Amino acid sequence: MKLFKRKKKESLTVQTAVSNGYQSNPFALLGRFGSGRCERKLYRALRENIPVVDAAIYKIIRLVGGFRVICDDAATEKQLSDFLDNVPVNGCQKGIRRFLENHLDRLITDGTAVGEIVLSGYGREIAGLYNASLDDVSLATGKDDPFHMICYVTKPSGERVPVAYPDLLIISRLMTEPKQIYGTSVLRGLPFVGDLLMKILNATGTNWDRVGNVRFLVSYKPNENDRSFTRERASMIAEEWTRAMKSPEPKDFVTVGDVNVKVIGADNQIPDAQIPMRILLEQLIAKLSIPPFLLGLSWSSTERMSSQQADILTSELEYYRHQLSTAVRQVCDLWMKLHGHYGDYRIEWDNINLQDEVELARAALYRAQAQKLTAESSAHPM
Repeated sequence: MKLFKRKKKESLTVQTAVSNGYQSNPFALLGRFGSGRCERKLYRALRENIPVVDAAIYKIIRLVGGFRVICDDAATEKQLSDFLDNVPVNGCQKGIRRFLENHLDRLITDGTAVGEIVLSGYGREIAGLYNASLDDVSLATGKDDPFHMICYVTKPSGERVPVAYPDLLIISRLMTEPKQIYGTSVLRGLPFVGDLLMKILNATGTNWDRVGNVRFLVSYKPNENDRSFTRERASMIAEEWTRAMKSPEPKDFVTVGDVNVKVIGADNQIPDAQIPMRILLEQLIAKLSIPPFLLGLSWSSTERMSSQQADILTSELEYYRHQLSTAVRQVCDLWMKLHGHYGDYRIEWDNINLQDEVELARAALYRAQAQKLTAESSAHPM
């Protein structure tokens, strides 16, 4: 007889997760090539093949920085902060910061990011946050209500089933076009530029393999007296040349007769790829709004130009922070409702860099000086 019964572990259900089990429907693969799937694969291949694009996106994610939630009640603020710092994410991470990093990564690359707030089996506590893949979910609007969005999950059999609790989904989109429900990727327009860039890199590598890795052409011109021994002489020259090339130490090649040795491709010049590479990289950087010096590109630029580029990057980061703040508020609102808190709170993001603090302090100083001069001129009119 068992004195203590083992407590049954509470099961968690993730709506947007799809099992990779056996596909019984032979036509299920047709549903895997829906709208936008090939485009997303193209963007991911672009990041894998062009390191500058991948590095720029990771720079943006890291520069967005962290935040803290400030509540009216100190005890509520401490509990909420502890929850945000320790909430499970995707089963292998902790903290809402990790969730936001994955969410922003998908948002920039695909234009649309879908996350989910996973509740415990009894619906009384937030069990974790989950980043869904757009390969497993699809979005659509209602037939009669264009403001009502429906999220479908594609089962392994190919069947599309709407999620049961759409309020638990966190959906973010970038620059949604009219009559479109999906967002627009930041990488749109770059596949053509990336294709040209890869052609130049591939051609440069091929040219260096041909010219840099020296290959020799050994030609033997027999005399009139040696024509009957041409085959034997050519075979002997080939053996001696191969033995000389395979020798680990420098070895002389000695032969008799009219033998000419040339380097294959020595007369060809490798085309200068610096100018076309610079033009294509400028297109990539203009699209991603990242200053060149952050990517290790030492292009000639003045201090004033670098300051303006930093200001542009700051405005871009503020835009992404606004997108992420909506997701943070959705998590915080649900947590406060589940725990019976009805106070107000605000999200305070970290300063992007020290240069912003210096510029703000300098602007405040100039403003105070202007106010002082205005007050003095008003008190002592001419």
